[in-house]
Amino acid sequence: MFQKVLIANRGEIAARVIRACRELGITTVAIYSEADRDALHVRMADEAYCVGPALDTKSYLNIPVIIETAVKARADAIHPGYGFLSENPHFAAVCRTWGLDFIGPDPEAIERMGSKSLARQMMIQAGVPVVPGTLGTIEAVAKWDPLKEPDAEELGYPVLVKAVAGGGGRGIRIARTPAELRETLEAARREAARFFGSGEVYLEKYLEEPRHIEVQVLADRHGGMVHLFERECSIQRRRQKIIEEAPSPALGPEQREAICQAALRAARAVNYSSTGTVEFLLDKDGNFYFCEMNTRIQVEHPITELITGIDLVKEQIRVAAGEPLRWTQEEIQRRGWAIECRITAEDPDNRLMPSPGVITTWEVPGGPGVRVDGGVYTGYEVPPFYDSLLAKLAVWGEDREEAVRRALRALDEFRVEGIKTIIPLHKTILAHEDFRTGRIHTQFLEDVILGSRL
Repeated sequence: MFQKVLIANRGEIAARVIRACRELGITTVAIYSEADRDALHVRMADEAYCVGPALDTKSYLNIPVIIETAVKARADAIHPGYGFLSENPHFAAVCRTWGLDFIGPDPEAIERMGSKSLARQMMIQAGVPVVPGTLGTIEAVAKWDPLKEPDAEELGYPVLVKAVAGGGGRGIRIARTPAELRETLEAARREAARFFGSGEVYLEKYLEEPRHIEVQVLADRHGGMVHLFERECSIQRRRQKIIEEAPSPALGPEQREAICQAALRAARAVNYSSTGTVEFLLDKDGNFYFCEMNTRIQVEHPITELITGIDLVKEQIRVAAGEPLRWTQEEIQRRGWAIECRITAEDPDNRLMPSPGVITTWEVPGGPGVRVDGGVYTGYEVPPFYDSLLAKLAVWGEDREEAVRRALRALDEFRVEGIKTIIPLHKTILAHEDFRTGRIHTQFLEDVILGSRL
């Protein structure tokens, strides 16, 4: 087992990793920008080092400085959390070069799944269903004619233009007509080049009102691999998840088994090891299609932990240290229902605009089946430079109805003053009749709840 781990992240996930390391007897090293000097993860860690100014490219994305800090602190390994460098194959490779274990998959697996066009081809070869689309990038498709759009015509409008190296909803545009496609193509290319350093895109059939289903997988470096069932992540805003639940109310036993086995085939196709999530879209007819694989721990991992009793972060660390999985597939059982609400510093009455500032009151809920993974405290000043996630409220119930009621009760107990949060929006969603009956899809929040307020 590792003796000392550097956490190359901030906020609630850094605090979450620190807690897992402490339970494993591992010394922790935090890094922080000048804007995060008073952050909770800095207070919690055994050691902490400033790695640069507020701008993330100068701090949390500064690979040379992070590696230098890890070496100076004599860390054995680096945990990247999620976001920032967590799915950067170059960073994982550099860690290896400097004798540091990267707590995540091998660089090769990250790179293969990071390219959406390559991942699609590999999934087809592995027998995993994919959404109909071009087999290569637009530039690589010989018959592509920007004046006629033959690929789009064959797929049938509407179509998605998607960045090959995309993630987090960036570099994705919908085109419903040939005229829109010309503008959409260029917009997606520009955004992809700006955020990912590559303007390559491809086309994919747009599914109307699908559900977003993802499967948690866990694999060791000895060939062992299991799934930990699925999560429903259809409550989204601009492809950013807001509420997740496990299991999905849309799947029956046979469908659940089929999608979980498809996820294992996807992970085996890239010789995956570590925690990871295979994401699918489920159409109105019950067909599921591979969307992407996130080669890291997910924001919503707590609800899988609640229904399985398995600590995914600790298992991720154990696997990275070379330990074999401690369960067979048959030993992993699902119990009850869990729901997670992402508590963000956004104003629901002002088009969900960011709401940085000083938190004057921070009182979290408690009681049976309630868990809060947070990264802030009373008196903390939320900086305007990073993601607005403050904490995650996760609840467990014996069934979906109890989980929904418990989530609403916990949201009522949650008190945050000094800044705006989306807690009122969570209450509106959970209380809506369509959510209560499970009639949701990826456009539910924008079309049904927010509507003209978006």
